Amino acid sequence: MKRALVVVDVQESFRARPLWESIDKPDIARPVNRLVALAREAGDLVVWILHTAPGSGDVFDPDSGHVRLLAELDGPRPGEPVLRKTSHNAFTTTSLQQLLTEAGVGELWICGIRVEQCVETTTRLGSDLGYRMVLVPEASATNPIGDLSAEEITERTVAVLRDRFARIATVAELAADVAASSA
Repeated sequence: MKRALVVVDVQESFRARPLWESIDKPDIARPVNRLVALAREAGDLVVWILHTAPGSGDVFDPDSGHVRLLAELDGPRPGEPVLRKTSHNAFTTTSLQQLLTEAGVGELWICGIRVEQCVETTTRLGSDLGYRMVLVPEASATNPIGDLSAEEITERTVAVLRDRFARIATVAELAADVAASSA
């Protein structure tokens, strides 16, 4: 089964917000880069997603200059699509499903910023569309919300997605899977 890695909203827009000071993984680029390297090594498609809010005047407005991948990411190589979305999930307002269908992809590894929002929503919709979803929490980040810590939010997201909408995996587990499948 062909795979793709979908990197959701790991972008400068978040770092430009005061809320960045409370993000649980300010070094999110490090685990995302490990996952990207693993996907590339396996010959998998890597798809980059950026959230946009045209005309909003905020950091997600393309005119702000912040709607770009985090600078420390080993960003797109030729053939790796960068899709811009205006909805929470990466499917509804992009050509992601068409791109994956044309590439024959059946399994998606997913990571990104706001694990309980755009990452979770994309995971749920991907599952409903028939993709085998694999969520990588160590390469996903969020902020505290109300009385909930970022860790509690991630734990809740993992709990509701596990075995219903997605397999939950670490980068090391995925590396072992790739090694086993190429042996």
